[in-house]
This record gives sequence, C-alpha cells and structure tokens, in this order.
Amino acid sequence: MKNITTLLMLFLATSAVMANVSPSEKEALVKLYKSTNGEQWKNKWDLNTPVTSWYGVKVQNDKVIGLDLSDNKLAGELPSEISNLANLQDLKLFKNGLTGNIPSTIGNMKALRSLNLAFNKLTGTIPASIGNATNLQTLELYMNRLTGEMPASLGNLKQLKVLSLYNNEISGNIPASVYGMTSLKVLLLNSNKITGKLSKEVANLSNLENLSLFENNMDGQVPFDLEKIHGLKEMNISYNMFSGLVSRNLAQLDTLNMTMINEQGVAAVLPVQADKNSALAADDE
Repeated sequence: MKNITTLLMLFLATSAVMANVSPSEKEALVKLYKSTNGEQWKNKWDLNTPVTSWYGVKVQNDKVIGLDLSDNKLAGELPSEISNLANLQDLKLFKNGLTGNIPSTIGNMKALRSLNLAFNKLTGTIPASIGNATNLQTLELYMNRLTGEMPASLGNLKQLKVLSLYNNEISGNIPASVYGMTSLKVLLLNSNKITGKLSKEVANLSNLENLSLFENNMDGQVPFDLEKIHGLKEMNISYNMFSGLVSRNLAQLDTLNMTMINEQGVAAVLPVQADKNSALAADDE
C-alpha cells in the first residue's frame, strides 16, 4: 500500500510539472509581461520555467483560468493579445500603474466572470465590446481616469452583480439599458461627471443592495420608486442637483441625508415630506 501511495504522489507531482498551456495562451502572458515592464514587477516571472510556476497564474486542465497580479508594479498598457486567454475566468490587475485604453478585445473573453482593473491610470472610454463578455458577474474599473459615457452595451451583462465605476471622469446619462440589469446588487457610480435624471425605472433593480451616485451632476426629482427596492441597505445620492420633496425613509437611507448642491453652488438638504415616512404610501391614499 505504501508503494502504491508513493507512486501515486510521484505521478501527481510529475503531472503538475508536465502540465502546459497552449502556445497562444503562453504568448498572451508573455506579451502582457513585456508590455507592462515585467522586469520591474514586484513578483517577476521566469519565462524559461513552466507557466504553472508563474506568480498569479492559475492553470486548470492545461488552461489558464485565473490571473491575479494585484499590487505587483505593472506599468504600461494592456496588450490587445490579452483576449487570447480564451479560458480566463478571473482577471485581477488591481492597484498597479496601467495606462492607456482598455483594449476593445476584452469583449472577446467569453469565459470571463470577474474583471478588476481598478486603481490604475487607465484612460479613454469603456469599450462597447465589454457587453460581449456576457458571463461577467463583477466589473470593477474604479479609481482610474476613464472618460466618455457608459456604453449602452453594459445592459447585455445580465449576470452582472457588481458594477463599480466610481472615481473616474465618466459623463453623460445613465444608459436606459442599465436599469434592466436586474441581477445587480452593487451599483457604484459616484464621483464622476454623470448628468441627467435618475429614472423611475431604477425600481427594476429589485436585487440592488448598495447604490452610490453621490458627487455627480444629476438633477430632477428623486424618484419615489427607490422605495420599491426593498433590499436596499446602503444608498448615497447626495451632492448632485436633485430637487423636490423626499420621504423620510429615503432621507434616512441616504448616508448624507440628501444634501444637494443648488444652482448657486451651495449645499442644502432636500425637504422631507411632512408626517409621511413613505412617499409611496402617501401616493396610495
């Protein structure tokens, strides 16, 4: 029995060493290494060793399924060839020095479930092709320098639970398609340059637990329909230019108590509807 156990362990160890990935996947990783100044990474790769030994690379059944190089001093642009990691499920490049645009080829990564490029120096717009990565459940691009409008194609991400785009320079309205992303639990769009009204269709986000829109340029009436999202635990929509009455329930839910910036640039708290906790209840009377 001892001999059999020894042979089994030897076989497993040999298999791990012999495990390899496709040439296209290895080429994509090498391209990433070279385009992001790999020689200066905190945890470098020895390109002469098997891919299975490279820091942050997760291989399963000879396929690269995970890549986590967070806080690893990557500097430079993401290569378009990154999409050759066709089996990648999780890509985490958080807190590095990445610059340039998010490559449009990112939408070709059909197996991707989690994408975290937050806390970098990425510029340009969010590519519309992102809507093709329909298996995404988490999309985190916060703390970058992204500009332009949110692409309407985000609405194609029907499995998305977390959309975190805060602290960028994103402008324009929230696309109507976003209000159809009913799987969303977390929607963080604060500290951007978003304009327009918050649609009453926000009530369609029935699974939403955390909504943050503060420090934008949105206006109009705060929709009472927010009260229909019964699972909403955290909300901050202050420091916009919303107007009108709000219910006591909504005012208490907002962490800054509905403090808005008026046309004169002065901070003011929105008036709470007198003697009514719920505006929806008031409307039903």
